Formats: sequence, C-alpha cells, structure tokens
Amino acid sequence: MLFNSINFIIFIIFFIPLFFITYGKTRTWVCLISSYIFYGCWDYRYLLLIWILTFVNYYCAIKMSVNSNMDKKKKFLLISITVSLLILGVFKYYNFFITNFNSMLYYAGVGSNFSTLNIILPVGISFYTFQAMSYTIDVYRNKIEPENSLLTFATYIAFFPQLVAGPIIRAICFIPQLKARQNFNSNNVINGIYMVVWGYFLKIVVADSLAFVVDVRFENIEIQNALSMLIGVIFYAFQIYGDFAGYSLIAIGIAHILGFSFPDNFDRPYFSKNISEFWQRWHISFSSWLRDYIYISLGGNRAGKIIMYRNILITMLLCGLWHGAGWNFIIWGGINGIFLIIHRLFNSILSKTIFQTLSSTLIYNLVVPMKILFTFSFICIGWIFFRSHNLNDSIVILTKIVQINDYNFSSVMQKIYILKGMMLISFLVFVEGMSLRFNTKKFLNDHLNIKILWIAFIIVLISLCGTFENNAFIYFQF
Repeated sequence: MLFNSINFIIFIIFFIPLFFITYGKTRTWVCLISSYIFYGCWDYRYLLLIWILTFVNYYCAIKMSVNSNMDKKKKFLLISITVSLLILGVFKYYNFFITNFNSMLYYAGVGSNFSTLNIILPVGISFYTFQAMSYTIDVYRNKIEPENSLLTFATYIAFFPQLVAGPIIRAICFIPQLKARQNFNSNNVINGIYMVVWGYFLKIVVADSLAFVVDVRFENIEIQNALSMLIGVIFYAFQIYGDFAGYSLIAIGIAHILGFSFPDNFDRPYFSKNISEFWQRWHISFSSWLRDYIYISLGGNRAGKIIMYRNILITMLLCGLWHGAGWNFIIWGGINGIFLIIHRLFNSILSKTIFQTLSSTLIYNLVVPMKILFTFSFICIGWIFFRSHNLNDSIVILTKIVQINDYNFSSVMQKIYILKGMMLISFLVFVEGMSLRFNTKKFLNDHLNIKILWIAFIIVLISLCGTFENNAFIYFQF
C-alpha cells in the first residue's frame, strides 16, 4: 500500500479514529493488525517473513536475558542474526551471488550452471530485518531489557508507518512509547500534519516531477549531450532526496499524530560542508545503524588510522550492498568510503597547518558556500553509479559530463519540464536554507496560525504542481 494512493488515504482515515478510541492491549492489537493489513495489501504471503523474524528475535532475546553464560548468550545472538541475514540473503542477494558465481565458472571453463530463484524482493525487507537485528544486539550488549510481551514486540517490528522504508527505529526509542498511553493532543496532530504535508510535497511535487526528466536521460544515455546529462544527474540528486525524505517525513508525521516521537531521518543533507557531515544528515537512522553495529563492531577508530580506514571502507561497501544486489550499489558504497577516507586524511593534514587558525574568521565563512557546492558535486558523482544500470553506463555518463564543448542548451530535450524542475529545486533549497539559518521550525511552533497558513499554502502547491500517478517510492526496492 503506497502512501501516495487512495487506498492508503482510506486506510488512515479509518485507522486514526480507531487508534484513539481504544486503549491498552486493544490499541496495540489495532496497531498490529492494521500494520499486517497495510503490508499484506502488497503481498500477504510475505507476512510469513515478518512473523519468522518476530518470533525468532523475540525468543532469542528472552533466552539471552535468562542466561548469564556469555557463550550461551552469544549462541542465541548468532541464531537471531543468522536467521535475519538468511532471510535477507535468500530473497535479496541469492540471485546476485549465483549469477556472479556462474560467470566465474564460465570464465574458468567450468560447465556447471547453478539455477537462480524465481522470487520477488519483499518490500521493506532490508528495513525490518535491520530493525530486528538492532533489538537483539542491544539486548546482548545489555543496552535494553528484552520485551516480555510478544504483542508489543510484534508491533514494534511491524508498525506500518516505517515498516517498508524506514526510518529504522531502535527498540529503546519505540517500545517504551508503545507501552505508554498516547492521548489525543491537538499540537501533536498539527505538527504531524505539517510533516505529512511537507513529505507529500517532497514526494508528489518535487521527486515525481523530476523523475520524468531523470528517467529519460538515464534510459537514453547515448543521445544526451553533456549539459542534458548533467541536468539529469543533478535532478536525480534532488529526486532521490525528495522521494526518500518525503517518505520518512510522512512516516514520522503519522507517528507524531498518534503521539509517538520518532527521530529525524534527514537534516538538510545537501547543505553539508563535507562528506562526513553529509552522512550525519542523510538517512540518519541507517547511518547511525552502520556506525553502531558495523563500524564500531569492527573496531572503529580504536586500533590506529590504517584499521580505521579499513573499517570505514568495509562499512560503506556493506552500505552499498544493503541498498541493492548489484555492483553499481557496491561501487557507490566504495566511492563514498573512499571520499570519507580522503576527508579524514585531508582533515588530519589541515589540522596541522595555518588553515586551522582561519576556522572562525570571515575568510573561512566565505569559503563555506564553496565547500557545500564541492561536497554536493562529489555526492552527485556517487549518485551516477547509484542510479545507473551498470558500470559501463556510469562511465559513459561521467565521460559525457566532462566534455565542456558539448554544453549546448538548444539541443536539450524537455525544456519546460527542466524549467519546472529548476523552480522546484530553487524553492526547496530556499525553504531549507531559511530553516537552517533562522530556525523556522521554532518560529512556526511559536506561531500556530502562521503554521496553519503554511500548511494550507503547501497543500495548494501540491494540488497545482503535483504529479498524481501513484509512483512507487524509490526505497521500496531496498
């Protein structure tokens, strides 16, 4: 069930009143059953995967809590992680690895050919498996107590707003809120509606309007000139941001209406002054998951710089693989890992030079816009590999973009759509720039009437400029 569909609007109109007129276990049952209906509308058969993850992680966490023997605790942790990764591996990565293994056998002159599986990638599998894994790892690390109520834990795993595309919510954040009584609060409703409306604007107006221009270019690379391809890359950067940040805001906003507080998942990432800051602002719930459960588990920065750089690269390669079973995603993760390592190296050099003394001067502040633009350029290089179908297409796009003598606007297609896209991007950058500089979030919270007018204005923009074609969210494929 898509957030931007009539079915979901009908679903949420029935769900919210039902949520507020029920209490205690009845309300939790309402959340759980509604979440299963929400997911089952896509394909009810894959509810079985969610049930397996729920029961296995619930059982293993309980067993870890009653065993003081570390070897036994580790055994149950390994069981939970193995089951989670096995489900993820079979449904998301089996065909990818088998196809590459068959290619290796072919080039080695071996005739064996292993069959691939005719299966559909379950929506949101990467999100709910990682959410389940974070729970059992936190129980093992004694960061949280295991949840005794299977009903509460099942609701934590399957809660519909963030089930299929995040954000990845930690148990320590959400389970206590599930147990608390969430009363109807008008401020929560208004703030939640504000998030939902802005999320729909990012998706329906920004992302879906840019998608048409982006798709034409990435599906017809050979006939694009350098300027046309560069426009496609820049538009894709804002398309994927609008698409994913829009989904996250809708999910967080719905939760907020119900009285649940979820952390932000995006924080104006394209205003980042370096690649490290970008990953602190982009898909925050996943970035922090990688940091806490992979990077730190590998040793983090505790064993010297060489090991730290290795850990960064491994973490980002796994980040790429998490996004998709394809070499383009792995290369994208590797590129970001290399950029992060270069940033660390560059910072360590600059920290010993005179440039450190400029950190609070006017000269340094004038350089900030250049740093933002420079960072955005490197991010876009990564997005080329992320969006392209294969490595060859990525190289062709990069080759085209550097051909300075091919920047001819007269031969660029879809000029009207490009103009609309540029206006939407400019509006988005202006709004986020203002919020970054003047803390408009606090201003709107302090001036309720102005917030309501702003919500109404955005709704008008959505109705006038939106693309109402029920386009799936990009991150549904992950």
